[in-house]
Amino acid sequence: MRGGRLIGAALAALALAAPAAGEGAGLPDLGPRPVFAAPDPARAALGQLLFYDPILSGNRAVSCATCHHPRFGTSDGLALGIGDGGLGLGPDRRPDPENPPEQRVPRNAQALWNLGAAEFTRFFHDGRLEADPSRPGGIRTPLGAEMTAGFASPLAAQAMFPVLSPDEMAGHYAENEVSKAVRQGLLSQEGGAWDLIAARVGVLPGYRARFDAVLPGQEITFHAIANLLADFIAHEWRADDAPFDRAMAGGAPLDPAAARGMALFYGEAGCSACHSGWLQTDHGFHAIAMPQLGPGKAARFERHARDTGRMRVTGRAGDAYAFRTPSLRNVTLTAPYGHDGAYATLEGVIRHHLAPAEALRAWDIGQAPLPPLPGAVDDRAAGDAAEIEAIAAAAALPPRALSDAQVADLVAFLHALEDPTERLGVPEAVPSGLPVVGR
Repeated sequence: MRGGRLIGAALAALALAAPAAGEGAGLPDLGPRPVFAAPDPARAALGQLLFYDPILSGNRAVSCATCHHPRFGTSDGLALGIGDGGLGLGPDRRPDPENPPEQRVPRNAQALWNLGAAEFTRFFHDGRLEADPSRPGGIRTPLGAEMTAGFASPLAAQAMFPVLSPDEMAGHYAENEVSKAVRQGLLSQEGGAWDLIAARVGVLPGYRARFDAVLPGQEITFHAIANLLADFIAHEWRADDAPFDRAMAGGAPLDPAAARGMALFYGEAGCSACHSGWLQTDHGFHAIAMPQLGPGKAARFERHARDTGRMRVTGRAGDAYAFRTPSLRNVTLTAPYGHDGAYATLEGVIRHHLAPAEALRAWDIGQAPLPPLPGAVDDRAAGDAAEIEAIAAAAALPPRALSDAQVADLVAFLHALEDPTERLGVPEAVPSGLPVVGR
């Protein structure tokens, strides 16, 4: 009887607005449901092979799946990953002693759930790639005026920027033709890194035949590869059939703890102020005093370990230390958390939100799962008192008081957002004949 009263009270607290048409009465109005384009199975299947094939990396050793593997919720289970120059997968990944990386990847590998929804128009933690009708191809990217048309969506454009990153996929110095082109600044130009990668794919009979079937008569270009990768990501990791969705549609109610957590999320805890809508993101940028670790975002000639987030894109002081609001779909599967993976657990990052500045000052790097990397100094920013105070001063998230039981209920609600559906899975083999990452 007591449990029934608790569930009733939780649902009553959710009556923040009139329910959307067709939704259960007494539940929050989340606005229109996400819009997803109908997938083309043949294109998605070809994109799957490209996603798992190391042929797209400079040294033919890593693939998109190295840092975005379904085994780790489409991320890699690390605070900061090791791309080119690493061996192994996920938390077991370590530097290759024969070819170690220059540094860790500076930011946490973001999950790929629901990126095919039309509302996702900004990508990366700082939103440096986003839809912009005034730019070539309707997309603003770090390439600026060098950006070429031909990408079908911002998702397609962002999917291929890691191949230009020495730390992620391209490789370092002049150890391969792709990394050499990147070092020379030859990226989207004719004969640049993108063309070199496309040519690798085009000479493989297994890919040529599949491209002819999907894109008959068309040249295999970098843009075509990117568009197919986006088709696969959009098809493979659509996640909108969680217990939460079914409860919102009038189906089975959430269990008592998740129902209480949902009431907190859309009520007292204030989570939905930023984590709004059906996919629990406002797609905006917020400074919440997240601790900084690792190499930071700096040009090669700079010597700091800061990461000022959105300000690096806009140049506006008011955007300092602000990062994009992540969707919370399948968040229970994608630890660690934060733009640099500073927190290994959901409870840890929730408690940070309750007292951001206090948590920042008390944080220690032991909370971040980092593989060993000889020579890495990961706590430079965390040990800089002035930088810590600058991060704290920028935070706009007000402190809140929640009990341990309430934090546990929020975690239970986040579990109700799980829908880890995979459609194609990991392929047995890829046309290049290279080892399939994660197989």
